[in-house]
Amino acid sequence: MAPRYWLETLGCPKNQVDSDKLAGLLESQGYGPARRAEQADLVVVNTCAFIEAAREESIGTVLELAATKKQGAKLVVTGCMAERYGAELAAALPEVDRVAGFGVPVDFGPTRLVSSAPATRRPIPSFDLLNLPRPPARAPWAYVKVAEGCDRHCGFCAIPSFRGPQRSRTASDILAEVDALGAAEVVLVAQDLVSWGRDVTGGASARLPEVGLVPLFHEVSKRVDRVRLLYLYPSGLSQELIEAVGSSGCPYFDLSLQHVSRPLLRRMRRFGDGERFLGKISSIRQSFPDAALRSSFIIGYPGETEEDHDALLRFLEEAQLDWVGFFAFSKEEGTYAAGLPDQVPSSLVVERTKECSELQDAITARKRAGLVGTTCQVLVDAPGTARSHREAPEIDGVIHVPRDLEAGSWVQTRIVEAEGPDLVGAPVAA
Repeated sequence: MAPRYWLETLGCPKNQVDSDKLAGLLESQGYGPARRAEQADLVVVNTCAFIEAAREESIGTVLELAATKKQGAKLVVTGCMAERYGAELAAALPEVDRVAGFGVPVDFGPTRLVSSAPATRRPIPSFDLLNLPRPPARAPWAYVKVAEGCDRHCGFCAIPSFRGPQRSRTASDILAEVDALGAAEVVLVAQDLVSWGRDVTGGASARLPEVGLVPLFHEVSKRVDRVRLLYLYPSGLSQELIEAVGSSGCPYFDLSLQHVSRPLLRRMRRFGDGERFLGKISSIRQSFPDAALRSSFIIGYPGETEEDHDALLRFLEEAQLDWVGFFAFSKEEGTYAAGLPDQVPSSLVVERTKECSELQDAITARKRAGLVGTTCQVLVDAPGTARSHREAPEIDGVIHVPRDLEAGSWVQTRIVEAEGPDLVGAPVAA
């Protein structure tokens, strides 16, 4: 019987892409997927290290799987935690058989740890996860990662320290992966999506009529029915990109804003302010009234005042975003923000986060209720679950539909009920 593997993925969609590629590699090496972790001969945990809460979840998951794996099974830790804390992690977790940073095979080998150099000095590994072939999509939708790393220096973010500088994939590689996936919806992701191709001008965009994300978006749109973009840095949201997304049939804008207070954003080493952001949101809605907008905000960044917090509350009320995520500031070793004065007490961060969440939950519920009686085209993800252009997979609400609708089908649907962030839909008779 072929050996079996189990892959546990934590963190962001970019990690899910890495896991899909690792799964394809393992299957090409003769492994088969296990139905449960307890049945696997090889258990792999793809970890997240973005903030403290993510690291705690990763460690908890590793320990849980170590306790439940079958006798003789091998346990491998990979992903961002393995890359960022390799030696420390291997020493702290004797239960783990291998700590594998980026570019290190996860199938069990003779050593427990392959140490990593700082990201800025690390050569591209011979085992290149970014360009590893990928098996066909198992769902009607799929993430496609178009670049790795980031050249920006946001004050709160440690990602460039372990993911390295931006490294864009070529257009031909991206389009070949889109074709191979066979998905009805493709979600393009990267640490800094709007900067795709800038690190290799003339290289990444080869075989496109023009350079940049917009022509890539158009080319992907020719291949699949729906294309979605996640993590759009506001300074890169050009009118050309707005027009391309808005007129594509999936007018969904995920804007990486982080805050609205101009002084605090400068302290974050970020662009913009609330007034500019509101102007951009208003412009999008004037051109595309059916557009859905998402963003995320950091609460409790060092130096955040009551005035800053009140400005964010006013912004949320005025912007009326469809979806918002709030994250408590996490003091990350080696970042600019880690050494800043005026750290906000954790109790105050909790209070401010609760206030923002309660306000936004009410806004989202009202906006969702306002959709009752409207019609939209949905993609059926699985029996009983579908999404329109307004819902990104895994992070937004869903539309509950009859379970007899086939996964992967497109169905014209009337919204008949709202249940908080979720909706209930009924197929429109032909």
